[in-house]
Amino acid sequence: MSGWTYLLLAGVLEIGFASTLKLTEGFTKLMPSLVFLFFAVFSFYFLTKATQTIPVGTAYAVWTGIGAAGTIIVGIFFYNEPAHLWRLFFLFTLVASIVGLKLVS
Repeated sequence: MSGWTYLLLAGVLEIGFASTLKLTEGFTKLMPSLVFLFFAVFSFYFLTKATQTIPVGTAYAVWTGIGAAGTIIVGIFFYNEPAHLWRLFFLFTLVASIVGLKLVS
């Protein structure tokens, strides 16, 4: 697999652990906490694999960007978080920045 494939997988797994964090209720719920741990461990594993071929600054920025954008989307659809114009605008700019980093790397 390429570094970008590892990075994409790491970002999707970050969405998983960030989205599951709320369900752990401060790590007092066992199953959501174990799911969080699974996603977190594998997200960092694939991020580490990605940094073998992608500069660490770029990889970290893209990883956090994928995680942040995806977690916002999960929050809107599953946690009834707000989807007002400015929030969506800045989500779009975040995604555009991720694409820009990919294009110049």
